[in-house]
Amino acid sequence: MLRYSLLSAGRNIWILICFFIGIAMVLTSCSTVLNDITGQPEIFQSQDYIVYRAGKNENSTTVAQKVLGDAGKAWLIEDNNPAGSIKRGQAVVIPLKEENIGGLYEDGIQIVPILCYHRFGKTCKSNLCISERTFAKQLEYLKNNGYHTIHLSDLMEFLNYKTAIPSKSVIITLDDGYRSNYKFAYPLLKRYGYTATLFIYTDFVEASRNALTWNQLRELKAAGFEIGSHSISHADLTQKLPNENDQAFWSRITQELINSKKLIDRELKQNTQFFAYPYGNYNQQILGLFPKIGYKLGLTIRTGGNSFFANPLTLKRSQILEENMAYFVDRIQIIQPISLR
Repeated sequence: MLRYSLLSAGRNIWILICFFIGIAMVLTSCSTVLNDITGQPEIFQSQDYIVYRAGKNENSTTVAQKVLGDAGKAWLIEDNNPAGSIKRGQAVVIPLKEENIGGLYEDGIQIVPILCYHRFGKTCKSNLCISERTFAKQLEYLKNNGYHTIHLSDLMEFLNYKTAIPSKSVIITLDDGYRSNYKFAYPLLKRYGYTATLFIYTDFVEASRNALTWNQLRELKAAGFEIGSHSISHADLTQKLPNENDQAFWSRITQELINSKKLIDRELKQNTQFFAYPYGNYNQQILGLFPKIGYKLGLTIRTGGNSFFANPLTLKRSQILEENMAYFVDRIQIIQPISLR
C-alpha cells in the first residue's frame, strides 16, 4: 500500500518531468522515436510512460486505442494529463501501468459514489422521481467535470485490489424496474456516453405499463447496462409477515433471494451477482446466504462513498431525492481526506 501511495504522490512530478524531457528533445531536434508495437510517433519512452505527440483530430480515446490497444483505457490518459481536449502536436503522457490500484493519494483515499435513482418523468411530484431536465443537468455536470461511470463488475475488481479505476469514478443505479428508466434515463445516458446498473424485483417486470419488459431489459443489457436483483416482491427482508413463524419467514426470505436470481439468469442469460436490499435493510443471516447463492455485491441505501477496503456486501449508496444541484454535487465526492504522509 505504501508503494502505491508513493507512486501516486509522485505522479504529477513524474508527469512534469516526462513532459519537459519531451519538449527538450523536440527543441534540440532529436529524431522522433517510433513505438515498436504501434509505429506511432513518440517523444520519449520508459518502462512506465510514453510521451506521445498527438496528431490531427486525436483524442484520449483514439490515442488509447493506438498506443495501449484499448479505447477503454482513455481514462488513464485523462487522469495523467491536463484537463481539456488534446490538441495537435501536444505532448501526451501515456502511463503503461495502472499504478494506483487502491486509489491511495498523499492527502486522501479514493471513494466511489454509487447513486440510486428510481423513477423519471417530464415533471415530478414525488421525491423518488427525478425530472428529465434535472437528470440531464446532472449528467452534463458529470461529463463536464471529468467523471466516468464504471460498472459494478469494475468496482468488484477494485474492491479485490486487482485493478485501478478512473480517479473520478461514479456508479449510477436505477431501482425497481420502472419503464421511465427506459423512456427517459436510457436516451440521456446514451447521449453522454454513460451506462447504469438496474436492480429489478421480478414480480414487477411486465406487471403494468409502468414496468419494464424483459425485452427492454435485454436491450439495455446489450447496450452495456448491468442488471441485478432487487428480490422477487420488494419485501423488507428483515421483517416477518403477520402470524409468520420463524421457519416460514426464513423460507420465504431464502426464496426471495434465490428465485429472483434464477429468473433473471434465465431471462437474460447471465450469472446475476449483484443485489440491492429492498429499503436498504439486511441482517447477518441474509449476508450469510450470499456466498451460497452466488451474490458477490450487496448494496444498501446508506449515504457515502466506497473505498477499496469497503465491505462488498454492505456497500454505501446515495439516493438522489432532491433536484437541486448542490444536493447532487455533495453526493459525488471522490476523496475521503486523510493524510498518508
